[in-house]
Amino acid sequence: MIKTNKVPEKMRAVVLTGFGGIDKLQYRDDVAVPKPGRGEVLIRVGACGMNNTDINLRTRWYDREVNESLSEDVGLKGAGDARGDTSTRGTWKEETIVFPRIQGAAVVGTIAGVGVAVAESRIGERVIIDPQVRDLSLPNRAQLVAYLGGERDGGYAEYTVVHDENAHAIQSHLSDAELATFPTSYDTAEEMLVRARLQEGETVIVTGAAGGVGTALVQLSLIRGAKVIAIAGAAKEERLRALGANHFVAREKENVREAIEAIAGDRAIDVIADVVGGPFFTDSLKLLRRGGRYTTAGALAGPIQSIDLRDLIYKDLEMFGITCPTPDTFKAVIDHVVAGRLKPLIERTYQLQEMALAQTELLKRNHVGKLVIVP
Repeated sequence: MIKTNKVPEKMRAVVLTGFGGIDKLQYRDDVAVPKPGRGEVLIRVGACGMNNTDINLRTRWYDREVNESLSEDVGLKGAGDARGDTSTRGTWKEETIVFPRIQGAAVVGTIAGVGVAVAESRIGERVIIDPQVRDLSLPNRAQLVAYLGGERDGGYAEYTVVHDENAHAIQSHLSDAELATFPTSYDTAEEMLVRARLQEGETVIVTGAAGGVGTALVQLSLIRGAKVIAIAGAAKEERLRALGANHFVAREKENVREAIEAIAGDRAIDVIADVVGGPFFTDSLKLLRRGGRYTTAGALAGPIQSIDLRDLIYKDLEMFGITCPTPDTFKAVIDHVVAGRLKPLIERTYQLQEMALAQTELLKRNHVGKLVIVP
């Protein structure tokens, strides 16, 4: 039996109707409120952080046939054959997706109802949602089977349903919108640094340092006592230095590699935390010291790049690709939040009916930190 506080039968939501341009997002006020199944909880959404994964999925950028960067034009119109395409292949798992779909992974809210096998006492809890649906019987690093807002409906709505174990009770003075800056971005960043074993006193380069994952990487690296070299647009230098970045290099520089070497020296970087990809990838391996580590969770500037295997082989480098943060990683982020060690960075909040405007602003990359939807 499902137990809930009083909830309506219909809700407001933004529905993705198919792959393609921003016109595929439809605001509706007649969507059925979902019902929690066995082991699930119904969340009244307080806020949902925006992420590049929303645009990656909508544009079909995940499809292996798409090799272009996620430019503003691609984000507005769709990637390659996604413009007018009617297929449903193109998730991060290279599988199909069922439309219509409600996106939104970074959810914070209150438990409004519980399904069978969930304690009724959870109703009323304030929670922050781990968006990763895992099968813990699978090998470590391969447990992710579905993603909130991708393979199942997410938080760009007044209500959403998640597995009980994904809803973490939290006590914090931060607002729902502030807390919604942490899921997806900060657990991804934490996993990148855990895998790369960033240590106190080491030097780390953070690309895309002004975005959601980038600002998370800066803060989490500083918590570890590392020295941070941030790469981002020149206009964002002041805010990134205020966040604590030790050094800053504008991505517009004619030779970013030379600028970094002027700061740190030749082949002196311990870790590169890359969320951009693109042409800098080739230089990044040359910047690493012997035994250095490269960790990545994004390739918006272009997924297909060349590699000189001699850098990888003769410098004994390590490389890590990050898609599936562990449950322990998500809990570590929550611990940092509760302890006040992380600063939420909100550029702006939007209402559900402003989704097209919000995604347009996200694509312009003028923000520092996060854009958040508040239903």
